[in-house]
Amino acid sequence: MPIKIQSDLPAKGILENENIFVMDEGRAVSQEIRPLKICILNLMPLKEETELQLLRALSNTPLQVDVDFMKTSTHVSQNTSANHLNRFYSTFAELKENKYDGLIITGAPVEQMAFEEVDYWEELCGIMEWSKKHVTSTLHICWGAQAGLYYHFGLPKIQLAEKLFGIFEHKVMNRKIPLVRGFDDYFMAPNSRYTTVSAKAIHDCPQLIVLAESEEAGVLLCMTEDGKQIFVMGHLEYDRVTLQKEYERDVAKGLSIKLPVNYFPDDDPTKRPHLQWRAHSNNLYSNWLNYYVYQTTPYDINEIR
Repeated sequence: MPIKIQSDLPAKGILENENIFVMDEGRAVSQEIRPLKICILNLMPLKEETELQLLRALSNTPLQVDVDFMKTSTHVSQNTSANHLNRFYSTFAELKENKYDGLIITGAPVEQMAFEEVDYWEELCGIMEWSKKHVTSTLHICWGAQAGLYYHFGLPKIQLAEKLFGIFEHKVMNRKIPLVRGFDDYFMAPNSRYTTVSAKAIHDCPQLIVLAESEEAGVLLCMTEDGKQIFVMGHLEYDRVTLQKEYERDVAKGLSIKLPVNYFPDDDPTKRPHLQWRAHSNNLYSNWLNYYVYQTTPYDINEIR
């Protein structure tokens, strides 16, 4: 699919080298179609890495996708240059009059803090409330999923005894739901988090449907019946080496960290990790764009309610 991004976004060259079809603004305006408008609220510290991962995940559909990147105004990123943020990102205040077919809220490295202690929590709550009337479907990832479950349904996060870290097997629970159409009965997915939301609490919430779950890692996918709010507790968008980088970073900091589960061959961190989740990641994002964005959103984006 063609992804419309700014011509000088660093991820553009990488995606083109992977034979992923991207176009700049000039070419996009010449096409007589209405592209899907997707906004990505990127809360991850390494924003350029997350941009690449999500744009790659959104690339497996024939639909044209027009992407805006959003940043919080109440938190200043320490790991991404101000020049990059100023060039490619807009604040909520600058985008709030827009309407979007889809919104992605990423994870963030603040999961061991109480939600209310996060410096941009109030702003994030405003964005999640805004999404109810300005976005057709919102996809929440990892901490973003925990934040969404807490804000929308009052489900608290729970501190784990140790970091849930590695590639875990998950079982599809509701095969008839289009979000998991094409999934195998069991599939692997990356998780990297210190907190979780009780599987029982999610199952007991009448507004939520559980789509995939793991005996070890808990609920991975759940959503509201209408697909307006979708929650992904893991990181299916991760690259092959993302967990390796996290492991090496924590080791370099002298943190007590175990090897990621089911990741390095023979549990040898010198060996190249196996990529075991890319097909299901592509499937998840394609299904989201097709069934919960494209087939649901009005042709006139201003009619989103």
